[in-house]
Amino acid sequence: MAATMDISIERVLSIETTNESEDFKTVESNATRKRKHKDTDSKMETEVETKRPHFPAISGSKLLGGKTEVRKVAIPSHRYTPLKENWMKIYSPIVEHLNLQIRCNLKTRNVEIRTCKDTTDIGALQKAADFVKAFTLGFEVEDALALVRLDDLFLESFDVTDVKPLKGDHLSRAIGRVAGKGGKTRFTIENVTKTRIVVANSRIHILGSFQNIKIARTAICNLILGSPPSKVYGNLRTVASRATESF
Repeated sequence: MAATMDISIERVLSIETTNESEDFKTVESNATRKRKHKDTDSKMETEVETKRPHFPAISGSKLLGGKTEVRKVAIPSHRYTPLKENWMKIYSPIVEHLNLQIRCNLKTRNVEIRTCKDTTDIGALQKAADFVKAFTLGFEVEDALALVRLDDLFLESFDVTDVKPLKGDHLSRAIGRVAGKGGKTRFTIENVTKTRIVVANSRIHILGSFQNIKIARTAICNLILGSPPSKVYGNLRTVASRATESF
């Protein structure tokens, strides 16, 4: 009788141990589960990246269907001598970096730029034309070269009479307020707005990003309308501080 009781107790204990081993399982933490999920995702991404095909850049002639595009930029008479002096600074980035062909037509006094079989970027022709156009408007070569290197730069031009119809001495005084004594006002606007400004008679050209051009244009328009430079400086200071805080 005692032997049968011992056997039954052993069976019960063995059943309980098997049930305990089946019931209690190791549960992974959320961090471990996320880490494993991330590892599997990264492995899948690397597998997809390795399987992704790589195609060489298509030449500009193939993009244009074998045709060559040409842009002509007229050179004004007062910028012809600076063009000859800085020709190599203009020639090198257009030919070496943008892979375009450029020449100066002495008869028509135009700078002609065209694509070739080595051109890989379809937007290189527009960049080169903007670069030469900025130089003809009066910007330095180093400043105009930013149009080739950066994508978010623009060029804007307007006339003083577009803001307010002025004539004679009134027009001269408005231009003087924009330039300032020794160019001080223009330099201040350039440094605060991170732009480049050229004042050519009654024409004003601004080079910079869209937001900075807007700030500089507003300051110049206030000067043309008769605001004193001290007030314009104060407005520039507040606008510049807001721009830095937003970034």
